[in-house]
Amino acid sequence: QLQLVESGGGLVQPGGSLRLSCAASGGAMEFYSIGWFRQAPGKEREGVSCISASGKSTNYADSVTGRFTISRDNGKKTVYLQMNSLRPEDTAVYYCAATPAGVLFAGRTFDVGCPQFEHWGQGTLVTVPE
Repeated sequence: QLQLVESGGGLVQPGGSLRLSCAASGGAMEFYSIGWFRQAPGKEREGVSCISASGKSTNYADSVTGRFTISRDNGKKTVYLQMNSLRPEDTAVYYCAATPAGVLFAGRTFDVGCPQFEHWGQGTLVTVPE
């Protein structure tokens, strides 16, 4: 059973940067597409970005395009989410998730290009104050 653990969250001032990590164990991560999601207080969970097993295909939500970058190092069994130009509205618990399904499309929005995910991490909190 693939297990995922997120890290790297914290408090950052508006305009700052953070890099989140999603580390996998218990399975062959190199065969899984990975997605990043977030859930702000009182709001529904939102898909942020996804990356194919090879790392060649990525998709982003419109709200983070141009500011966030997803990448992966299969040798380290880790997927990253580099977050730049952070805004108060980025405040949320961020989760990574995995699926053996492939990325549907590349270079599209999250909702169009990313598959459904099955295995979830416990989340890491990102806070960007007003």
